[in-house]
Amino acid sequence: MGKRSAWALPYLIFLVLFVVLPLVLIGVYALTDADGRITLANMGAFFTDPKIINSFLVSLEVALENTIICILIGYPVAYILADKSLNRSAVTAVLFILPMWINALMRTMATAEIFNVLGIGLGKGTLLFGMAYDYLPFMIYPIYNVLDKMDKSYAEAAQDLGASPVKVFLKVTLPLSLPGVASGVMMVFMPTVSTFAVSEILTNNTIMLFGSVIQEQFNNLMWNQGAALSFIMLIIIGVTTLIPGSKNESTVEGGATV
Repeated sequence: MGKRSAWALPYLIFLVLFVVLPLVLIGVYALTDADGRITLANMGAFFTDPKIINSFLVSLEVALENTIICILIGYPVAYILADKSLNRSAVTAVLFILPMWINALMRTMATAEIFNVLGIGLGKGTLLFGMAYDYLPFMIYPIYNVLDKMDKSYAEAAQDLGASPVKVFLKVTLPLSLPGVASGVMMVFMPTVSTFAVSEILTNNTIMLFGSVIQEQFNNLMWNQGAALSFIMLIIIGVTTLIPGSKNESTVEGGATV
């Protein structure tokens, strides 16, 4: 225990038990059948079962729409929060954290009850409203952090060269803030695809997302197929996580030279 590296042992044990082992179990169940024989039939269901394909496409559609809504609302909010001339109080940023102090499931149920009281029928519109309400902070804060830490000398230099405020934003601020936008997209898009509780509550199960299909598989004790769909979801998340990482570097370098 005299070595500093020994202090990492509890974290290593936690990582193995609660991260590596569950992922290995998902992989094993995904690639085997109920009798333990190796098979790709569970994975093939993702490409052949119309119900699974339809739910995945609907999930992508809802996730894309929710992400666009969060960007359109979140970017102006983050810009205002980061601009000291528009926002002079640090308390304002805390206000956007307050809803996150309440359990997401409780927030969703409260939102559904508000719609019921107002006589608004539950459907895709209420689903998108609830999704945006739940995930909007995850879009605001990555963008806010980038804008808040941005070197203001770039914008000042552009202004000194005669650039208009609109051109300064389009040529300097926006390109430099794209890494924050990319992080926000990842934090909103992928969780939206895999969620199930929000869609079930805010649509009365009329819209089934991909996460709901996975949950249904496990509820019906179809562990192997449920694990296969979860495994495919993990692959998609892993691949999409790598793509923005390579783009962020080029964006920052390109933005700094504008």
